[in-house]
Amino acid sequence: MELDDFLYTSAGRGRYACFTGTNRLMFITHRTDKYTELDEVKMVTKGGCTWVQLRMKDNLNLEVAKAVSHFTLFDCDTDCACCLDDDLEMAFKAGIHCVHLGKNDIPVSEAWCRIIEKGQEDLFLVGATANTFEDILRADREGASYIGLGPYRYTETKKNLSPVLGLEGYRKIMDQCREAGLEIPIFAIGGIEFEDIAPLMETGIEGIAVSGAIINAEDPVEETRRFIREINKHKPDPCRDDSEI
Repeated sequence: MELDDFLYTSAGRGRYACFTGTNRLMFITHRTDKYTELDEVKMVTKGGCTWVQLRMKDNLNLEVAKAVSHFTLFDCDTDCACCLDDDLEMAFKAGIHCVHLGKNDIPVSEAWCRIIEKGQEDLFLVGATANTFEDILRADREGASYIGLGPYRYTETKKNLSPVLGLEGYRKIMDQCREAGLEIPIFAIGGIEFEDIAPLMETGIEGIAVSGAIINAEDPVEETRRFIREINKHKPDPCRDDSEI
C-alpha cells in the first residue's frame, strides 16, 4: 500500500491520536541520578498518567525500551499508551506502537512507509515536533497523529532547542491552525511549570507535555495528579472526538 492510498483508508483517516482525561498529560522521561526511565514511568502512571513518551537522548537502550513497553502493556494498573522518541526501528523491536519524530529525524511520511511495510498501520501513531505553523502544516500533510509544539521556554532536558515561543507564540500559531481548519491535536512542550497550564490551555492546545516539573517535584506521584486535575479544568475543542487512544 502506498502512503497516499493509506491516508484515505479508515486507519489513515483515523490517524489522529485522541486525547481525553488523564492522557491529556504527556509525560516525557528524563533519566536522572535519582530515577531511571522505568522508575519515572511507574511513578507517573501511579499518579494516573496514561500517556508516556520514552526519551533516551544520550543513551538509546533497547533493553530499557523493552522494559518500559512490557510495564505499560502488562504490569501497569492503568491503560497506558507508550511512545518512543526518535527511533522507529527500536520501537518495532521493543513492541512500542508510537514514535515521536524530531525535526532532524526521518520525515513523518517515511516513517509511515516503513510502518505500512511492516503491516502495522492499524496499530501505530506517529507524532511530530513543530516550532512554527508551517512545521505543523507539513507534518499534518505527511500524516502525523499529533504535534509537540515548542519550546514554550528554555529547558535543560533538551539540547539544540528551536526558538522559544512563549505564550504569544502559542496564541499566534493556534490562531493560524484554526484559520486553516487543522484538527490535529497539539501539545505544548518545553520547560512548562504548573502555573503555565491555564494560560497555555486557553490558547486551544489539546494537552501539556512535561518532564522536569514532575521528575523534580518532592512527590512526583502527587504532582502528576495535580497536573492532570489542572489540565482537565479546561475543556478540549468540542469538535474533537473524545474517544481514548
